[in-house]
Amino acid sequence: MDDEKETIMKKNTVLKILNLVLVVLFVNQVVTVLFLDELPFRAFQIFHKGGGAILLTLIAVHFILNFNWVKASYFSK
Repeated sequence: MDDEKETIMKKNTVLKILNLVLVVLFVNQVVTVLFLDELPFRAFQIFHKGGGAILLTLIAVHFILNFNWVKASYFSK
């Protein structure tokens, strides 16, 4: 029982960190678009395109970590 509780606590800790990183990456996307004309093209490529790829990857990880909740909320009978 303690192992299950510890696993849930670790998962929650990972999700808290992941959520924070997702917010930072989302803000990065918004800021790079707002300052598109002021940014050098190379900086835009690194921050916007690279950040977008990382953002999409972490969204997939977030979905995987929360799949039991998604399954219970949307696919239950």
